[in-house]
Amino acid sequence: MRAHWYTGIVTGIHELAPQVRSFTLEIPEVDRFEFKAGQFVTFDLPVSEKRINRWRSYSIASPPDQGNKIELCIVHFEGGIGSSYFFNEINLGSELKFKGPEGGFILPEVLDHDLVMICTGTGIAPFRSMLLDIKQRGVGHQGLHLIFGTRKQEDILYREEWSSLERELPGFRFDIALSREFPGPDWASHMHQGYVHPVYQKAYTPYRPDVHFYLCGWTKMIDEAIANLFAGMRYPREQIHYELYG
Repeated sequence: MRAHWYTGIVTGIHELAPQVRSFTLEIPEVDRFEFKAGQFVTFDLPVSEKRINRWRSYSIASPPDQGNKIELCIVHFEGGIGSSYFFNEINLGSELKFKGPEGGFILPEVLDHDLVMICTGTGIAPFRSMLLDIKQRGVGHQGLHLIFGTRKQEDILYREEWSSLERELPGFRFDIALSREFPGPDWASHMHQGYVHPVYQKAYTPYRPDVHFYLCGWTKMIDEAIANLFAGMRYPREQIHYELYG
């Protein structure tokens, strides 16, 4: 089936952290852009003659009930062709060509087991979409545990939203691992010094059959997490789901 290409108009740009921005796109040709929480869209950016350089995929960071608008969460990599275009060339009113939605990194139809969402950096985008979707649709669920890794407190994405969700979404909790900074006393109950791996290793050892793990981030983090969960903690592959980015 031939992909349908849309034109999105940038209606919002906000700084989430140093070198991370959210971009809101409105799609005028539809009243509602249909997608499932966790999916991504692919842009054809005017940066090269070669498709491999032009096409860049980003997870949708907003829940599906935003009408004809979607939100992206993009980090600026120095020298990165796609992210540099977003940060240096895109302004309010800019038009972007994209196709989608695509991807099978989505929630199961029935949430009858605990979900542990492990991510680093902008890998948090699909989980934000999933969690907000669960809350807004009132989806029945078991435990929801977000484990987010980044470098410093200034790099924490959507930090106020996680505090609000902990109050408003039953069964939700979150932990943040800071690899380059010690956590401050105001967030001591949620913050950890180091990487994400010791957090889930401590919380989910010994093996539990009622837990599924969702991973999103760079290859190195995911490879290490799969090795820990599968070989070290003895979780079978059917309880481990992942999405690579970058």
